[in-house]
Amino acid sequence: MSVSLRVKADLALVFVSLTWGATFVVIKAALADASPILFVLLRFALASALLMLLFARRAPLRHPGLARAGVIIGGFLCAGYLFQTVGLAYTTPTKSAFITALSVVLVPLLLVVVFRQRLRLSAVAGVATATVGLYFLTVPPGTFTVERGDLLTLFCAVAFAGHIVAVGHYAPRYGAGALAVWQVAAAMVFAALVMPVAHTTGLEPAVLNWTPRLIFALVVTAALATALAFSVQTWAQRFTSPTHTALIYSLEPVFAALTSYLVFAERLSSRGLLGAGLILAGVVVAELRAGPAPGVPGAPAPANPNGPDRV
Repeated sequence: MSVSLRVKADLALVFVSLTWGATFVVIKAALADASPILFVLLRFALASALLMLLFARRAPLRHPGLARAGVIIGGFLCAGYLFQTVGLAYTTPTKSAFITALSVVLVPLLLVVVFRQRLRLSAVAGVATATVGLYFLTVPPGTFTVERGDLLTLFCAVAFAGHIVAVGHYAPRYGAGALAVWQVAAAMVFAALVMPVAHTTGLEPAVLNWTPRLIFALVVTAALATALAFSVQTWAQRFTSPTHTALIYSLEPVFAALTSYLVFAERLSSRGLLGAGLILAGVVVAELRAGPAPGVPGAPAPANPNGPDRV
């Protein structure tokens, strides 16, 4: 693999991190006009339509095993966004972003559990550091309670860690466009199944008010943060490892904090800043010298850069 191709993949993942970081504020504002699960469903529906327009003729959507891979990845994707979006209704964009960043720390742990890779000392140190940071960021001084939004976002981090590992495992086997179509479409179906259950059980009454703010949020999150971002991620992870991807994604909460400060003038307390800093430190420590060796499940295999559906 050429160095230039790896650099392009890294820069593409930085762009994805920037896009996702900026959309925390956009989604937070849009939740005043739409209930979280319904917003996720609309987002995936629009993104699926866009991806089909982009790749229906270019990508081989009936490759053996592709549907199974898409459903697995899409399940993690849907769970991550459901927990994150519902949690964002009860917490701030900055806290949501830093808690979501814990997915990076969890990636090496999942690789140990799923693919039986050796647990590195740096991963253990990173988990310990990030856990302390999570405590300072989410637990108010003098108490031992965690707010509902923060807890839901923690579940989101687990799901997104699974998504990173699953994409890293399947991306080298299939075209980026085809896998992006299947995972987003599967996520849309899962969200469509969850929404009526949440509505009938009273967990989340359906709310939808078509406003310019909501339309803007749907277009941005569906086109940029979903259709484009996951197409780029799926292509980029053909040339880098899941752990390296996770390290680049540690930039996401930084971009989210900057955006939230500019738009909402949100500032973390000194305790919150300490927690956020420890989470980022844990992320970096956990991913230092990381990356599975070639041939290990979850590691990227050589890919054909001139494939028919290269993004």
